Amino acid sequence: MPDIIHDHVTGGSTPGAPDHGDQLARQQAIRQIERKRRFRISAAASAVGMLVLVIIWAMTEYHNAGGWPVHGFSQSSGIHDVWNYWIIYPVIGWLVVLGTGALVVYGHRPVSEAEIDREIEHQARPR
Repeated sequence: MPDIIHDHVTGGSTPGAPDHGDQLARQQAIRQIERKRRFRISAAASAVGMLVLVIIWAMTEYHNAGGWPVHGFSQSSGIHDVWNYWIIYPVIGWLVVLGTGALVVYGHRPVSEAEIDREIEHQARPR
C-alpha cells in the first residue's frame, strides 16, 4: 500500500487501484472520521465528569447551607439557605474548551487546490 507523507501519496500504484487523488481524499476522510469519533468520546467522558462535579457541588452546598437554596445564590459560603455559585466557573470553562474542540474538529477541512492556486497567485503579485 502506498505511503502518505504530508498529504501526498507516494509509492507505486497497483493495477485497478484508485488514482492518487482518490487515495488522498479517502485518507483525509478517514482521518476526519477518526477526529470526530475521538471528539465525541472525549465530549461524552468530560460531560460525565462535569455531571459528577455538579452532583458533588450540590451535595456539598445542600449540607453547607442547611437545605435547598430558598434564598438564592451568593458568592458567600455558610449562609443558611443560600448556595455558593462557584460551579458556574468550571462549567463555563468546560463549555469553552468543548466549543473550541468542536470548532477544530468540525470546522477542519482539507486545503483545496483552488486555495493553493489563490495563495500562489497572491504571493506572486509584485509588492
